[in-house]
Amino acid sequence: MQMTRLADLKGLEISHEGHRTRLKWHRLRKRFADPLFSAEVMAEGFAAGASMELDLRVRADGGFVVLHDMELEGETTGRGPIAAKNAADLRDVRMKDGARPLILSEDLADMMRATHPAALLQFDMKDDYEAVGTRGIEHLAGHFRDIAASVIVSGGSLDLIVAAKKKLPHLLRGIDPTEKLYDIRQAGGWSAAEMELRADLRGPTEPDTIYLHWQLILDAAKDGLDLIGLCRDEGKRVDAWTFTLKDPVAGFSDAEWRSFSTLMALKPDQITTDEAPATERAWARRIAA
Repeated sequence: MQMTRLADLKGLEISHEGHRTRLKWHRLRKRFADPLFSAEVMAEGFAAGASMELDLRVRADGGFVVLHDMELEGETTGRGPIAAKNAADLRDVRMKDGARPLILSEDLADMMRATHPAALLQFDMKDDYEAVGTRGIEHLAGHFRDIAASVIVSGGSLDLIVAAKKKLPHLLRGIDPTEKLYDIRQAGGWSAAEMELRADLRGPTEPDTIYLHWQLILDAAKDGLDLIGLCRDEGKRVDAWTFTLKDPVAGFSDAEWRSFSTLMALKPDQITTDEAPATERAWARRIAA
């Protein structure tokens, strides 16, 4: 690997043995100390060409808000289910961290008018197609049809991703079969899980990226099943989520290093983390040593 000065590391990617692995900023956090779903961090990522992820929850009016939980209480000063709120109901609600206004989908579309060409933003849809419905898909189409940034729409609901494909075919698509694969592996072993994953890869969502929990990837590899290689053979990218250093200043513990270096040897296309610059620095220090 060609070494980069530690001062230049920006938490964008790691190059190893000729393979480039992007570091995705989880929930718009470049560092865990950053506020959750920060518009400022998102702007920084757009300027730098980062890969970033945010969560979307559907509103009562068919639009969306950038939040993870179903209820407002956990992350904001508001109360009640998000699915019962209109845009006007949310304009005065603030994030608990820093009293910042919420990011509505209308705001998000405006923020994405000018970005670095390498920037990638993942819309992780937290509701299923039954909740989002035709109106939600139409809202996405109306606001994100002409944006400059690269967007990937992902989620656990395959019906929702298929609906997004039909209405917004120019957007990338991702699926996360992790929970299903864990259950199938427990009930029927890795062979059954492999069959299910292959069916999803060849299914109607036509996904670009497969999101898999990093521990699932390592567990499968330990038993001889290379999930990343399987996806790559089908022309798909793999995002391994979510690997976050417990001590970003000290870097990898020995146990973390064993897991992370094993994961990197399998050559994921992307690793989701809450500590992107610290992970890049820690990797450089270990490789240099």
